[in-house]
Amino acid sequence: MQNNYKLQNIVSNIIERVKKQDFLVYFRKISIVELTDAKITFWVVSSFMKDNLEAKFYKEVFESAKIENPSITEIEFKVDLNIDNPSNTAVIDCGSFYKEDVKTKKTKATFGWTWENKVIKTDKCVNDRYSLSNFIVWTDSQLAYSACEAVCRNPGKSYNPLYIYWDVGLWKTHLLQATWNEIIKKFRDKKIVYTTADKFITEYVTAVKKRSIERLREKFREIDVLIIDDVQFLSKKEQTQNELYNIFNLLYEQNKQIIISWDRAPKELEELEPRLRSRFEWGITVDIGRPDFETRLAILQEKARAKEFMIPQDIAEFIAANVTENVRELEWVLNQMIAEYELTWVNPTLSKVAEKLKKLSFTTDILWSSKVKIEKTMIKSYEDIIKKVWEHFWIEVEWITWSNRKKEFMIPRQVSMYLLKTKMNYTYERIWNIFSGRNHAAVLYSCNKLESLIKKDQTLLHEVNIIRDSMWI
Repeated sequence: MQNNYKLQNIVSNIIERVKKQDFLVYFRKISIVELTDAKITFWVVSSFMKDNLEAKFYKEVFESAKIENPSITEIEFKVDLNIDNPSNTAVIDCGSFYKEDVKTKKTKATFGWTWENKVIKTDKCVNDRYSLSNFIVWTDSQLAYSACEAVCRNPGKSYNPLYIYWDVGLWKTHLLQATWNEIIKKFRDKKIVYTTADKFITEYVTAVKKRSIERLREKFREIDVLIIDDVQFLSKKEQTQNELYNIFNLLYEQNKQIIISWDRAPKELEELEPRLRSRFEWGITVDIGRPDFETRLAILQEKARAKEFMIPQDIAEFIAANVTENVRELEWVLNQMIAEYELTWVNPTLSKVAEKLKKLSFTTDILWSSKVKIEKTMIKSYEDIIKKVWEHFWIEVEWITWSNRKKEFMIPRQVSMYLLKTKMNYTYERIWNIFSGRNHAAVLYSCNKLESLIKKDQTLLHEVNIIRDSMWI
């Protein structure tokens, strides 16, 4: 009986590896005649089948058998002339078995996953390379990392539910999928699901259309660990939220681990039903902030090592200092640099990378002082700033403080006001007194105008940075 059960699993594995036409032609009837730790011997229906299995499908059968019995080192085929005897219940008719197996797998795949070694695979959406060991921890991610570590040690017992929120591109996917991979590694007996809100919505809609909501709930009831990413996509999906609420309660009451991610704190989730929002607050809530310079540098170097690309230290520091928004942008810039090197075989230089970042509108504080020696001056008063500005733009100081509206004078005037406001913390009233009694609104407009311009005009940004680098501000 045990051999027959193993044979069914082996034949099911073979079906996944062999084309339908080949399976139906070459696999007619099969049984197990002998099973040891190191070897499995199969009975087959004829010499024709035996020869073809040995010549064409030995590898597929061996791999399928090894999944069921990992210790085997050899398989063998023998001909059984009595295999067609109806009284032989240990024989599998491969044609009939194929139809039943395909039907069973379709049923299991109705909701987007199949069970394999107690793990639910959801469209292969989890990357096996992500692990907690290669997640670089920085100050503002330490709490989230430690919480995930604790969950991996004892799912369902520590920090349940675990709610993590963060901005886009801060290694959210890495940490969640690393947690998934770590739990799989430690608890092979647990049924684990990693899915996104998008996929959950699709599964729910499919279940509604097929009138199989109870089957969907039954599937989730069997789960030991549920990880749902990007829950923000459930906003304005009232029926789906209601179903998630029911599933949440089912799992929570059975002490099953739930991990949820969003881009905001639970109290800010106005798009969700209050009762679902309150469920998310039952456990621990942790957030992830942006990485600091040292962490961005470490992440960039780690990504470069993973791609087997040597990035010079000065270039890595330059990118880490200027690409500050998120980790995803760091990796994108690195990929751009690697692609350019592979296409041109020209090594990257600091000046080329700086120019590339300017074109990609990433650079917001260019480290020109690393390439251009500038004599720095200690700023003591507003007059020092105005003097530096007119020296840089080669105009008389009177033209800056007067209300001349020509463009060649307006930009230096706006730069002066902007630096006085942002770097010297002067009030608008004090600035308007300096600039020939210009009113409060005019000064506010000038500062906002320049701030808008330097976000769009990299040349002007360069000019402002040179002036700033020449002063201790």
